[in-house]
Amino acid sequence: MAKTVLGVFDNIDQAQKAADELERRGFDKKQISVIAKESSARGNQGREDRSKGDDRDRGGAMTQGVSQGVTTGGVIGGAAGLLAGIGALAIPGIGPVVAAGPIAATLAGAATGGLAGGLVDWGIPEDTGRKYEDKVKEGKIVTALKSDDTKVQEAADILRRNGARDVETH
Repeated sequence: MAKTVLGVFDNIDQAQKAADELERRGFDKKQISVIAKESSARGNQGREDRSKGDDRDRGGAMTQGVSQGVTTGGVIGGAAGLLAGIGALAIPGIGPVVAAGPIAATLAGAATGGLAGGLVDWGIPEDTGRKYEDKVKEGKIVTALKSDDTKVQEAADILRRNGARDVETH
């Protein structure tokens, strides 16, 4: 039976390293998701760009929405290549978020229920979903991974090794 492992990262680099390690350890990259506020996903790059008075990423290409800015700027870097379906969403109560991986489609369909409502579809209790939603509101990055029972502990350990806090399995 598949379970969901969740972890909270302080920055996108930690989440990227965890996603990269999960893939190297044989986890299905199509089952790894990352959720972040647009400002968290863009990291320092977005602040640097605005200080220059323009809307360009480090590569000089004009950003046209969150997903292009994130992938062009390389902020998610290897995780962007690893994860399918980077998308920009507006989540009620949070604002613009970047979601990569299979959870992006779930969140798009559950946008009116917010992030917590989308996580319910992944087997996460609503009160726990609200906790993770609050973490994203605070600017943290949430990584979620679907895995079978035999590998959930390994997945949780990988997330923790790469800096995740609030790691839970559901």
